Amino acid sequence: MVVGTARAPAGQPLPGRAGHRRPEGVDAQVADTEGTPEPERPDDRASVPPAPGTPAGSAPTGTGAVRRRRRMLRGAALGGAVLVLAAGGAGWVAYEELNGNITADTGAAAELERYEKERPTALVRGAQNILLIGSDSRAGAVNRRYGHDNGTQRSDTTILLHLAADRRRATAVSVPRDLMVQVPACRRRDGTGTRPVRAMFNHAFETGGSACTVRTVEKLTGIRVDHYMIIDFRGFRRMVDALGGVRVCLRQPVRDADAHLALPAGRQTLDGEQALGYVRARKSLGNGSDTDRIDRQQRFLGALVAKVRSNGVLLNPGRLYPVLDAATSSLTTDPGLASLRGLYDLVRGVRNIPTGHIQFLTLPRRPYPGNANRDQLVRNAAEKLFGQLRTDAPVEVVHAPREGAHDRNGGARRSPAPTFRGNTAAQDTCG
Repeated sequence: MVVGTARAPAGQPLPGRAGHRRPEGVDAQVADTEGTPEPERPDDRASVPPAPGTPAGSAPTGTGAVRRRRRMLRGAALGGAVLVLAAGGAGWVAYEELNGNITADTGAAAELERYEKERPTALVRGAQNILLIGSDSRAGAVNRRYGHDNGTQRSDTTILLHLAADRRRATAVSVPRDLMVQVPACRRRDGTGTRPVRAMFNHAFETGGSACTVRTVEKLTGIRVDHYMIIDFRGFRRMVDALGGVRVCLRQPVRDADAHLALPAGRQTLDGEQALGYVRARKSLGNGSDTDRIDRQQRFLGALVAKVRSNGVLLNPGRLYPVLDAATSSLTTDPGLASLRGLYDLVRGVRNIPTGHIQFLTLPRRPYPGNANRDQLVRNAAEKLFGQLRTDAPVEVVHAPREGAHDRNGGARRSPAPTFRGNTAAQDTCG
C-alpha cells in the first residue's frame, strides 16, 4: 500500500471524508522531519501570508513562528505518520484501517467503573501508569500453534509501566505470574461472580480478564492504573517481523523444540517466531526459573526499544506504518487508548526519553512458604518501590551480573539508597 499519495489542496476537505480538512504542514513534514535545525535565512523574516481558506488568525507569521512550526514537524515523530495517513484518499483508508485494528475493551471499562470508589487516586498530575498484558491465549490458527486452546487465557507477561510527569524517565516493573497475591471478587466472562481468593497473579486474568487484573494490581501496589494494553502471541511476532527482527546475544547455543528454537551462540537477529520462543522459553535458557525468563524478557524489550529508536522508525512514516499495523492488529486496550490518536498522544510524551532512562525491573519477591515454585512479595522493599512510583519519585535501577550479585529480594547490595536490580534499554544484551 502506498501511504499518503493522494493529496488535496491545503485547507480543502479530504476526499471521501466530508468536513475533514487536511492538516497544515503535511507537504513540509516529509522533507523536514530529520536532520539538524536550519540556519535562519533572510526571507524567513518576511511575513508568511495565510493560505487560501485558512481561518483568520491561524496562519503563523515571522521568524519565530516559522521556526516553531519546523520544530513541531521534526518533533512530532508518530504525529508525522498520523498526518501523512490523514493527507488523502489512500492515506485516509490506511489511517482508518489502523484505527479499526484496535479493539476497545468496553466491558472491562464498565466493570472498572463499578468499583471506582475503591480504586486508588492518582497523586501526581501528568504521571501515567500503563499496564501491559501479554496474553497466552491459544485462540485462532496462529496462537493455537503454541498449545491447546481450552477456551481460557492467562497473563503470560504483565508489566506496570510508569511514565514520569516530566517524561524524562520510564520505569517498567514486571509482575511475576507465579506471585501469590490477593485477587478481589471479580466478574467472569460469563457474567457470574467470583469470591476473593489468594492465588497466583495470573489467576486474575484467567478468571476476570483485564478488569480483574487491573484491580488486583491496584490493590497490590496502591497505584492507579490509567490505561492498559493486551497483546497476544500473534501481535508480538508480527511486530518483531515488521521491525526487521531484534538483535540479541546468546551466551550458549539453544536447542528447544517446545519453544521452536535452534540458535547458535553469539550476537544475532531474531525474527518474530524466534523472538517469541526466546522470551517464553524456560527449559533450555538460563536456570529454568520464571525469574530468569523475566530477566530475559526485559533484556529483549530493552533491545526492541533501542532498535525502534536507533533505526529511524518513528521518523519515517513509510517504515512506521507496517510496525503500527502489526502492533495494532492484535491489540486490545481501554477505550481511552483504542485509537491511533490515543496511541499517538501516549507515544508523543515518551519519544524523547533517553534509552538510559528507560528502566526494567521486577517486583522484589522471595519463595512462597510451602511451595518453592511460587513467590511472595518482600513487603518492605516492595512498599518502597510502590511509594516511589505513587509519588513519581525517581527509581534507581542498578545493573548486576546475572549470577551471584544480588539478593533474593531484588535489591542491589551495598547501596544506602533504595535501589533495585534491573536493566535499561541502553545496556548491551551481552552484558
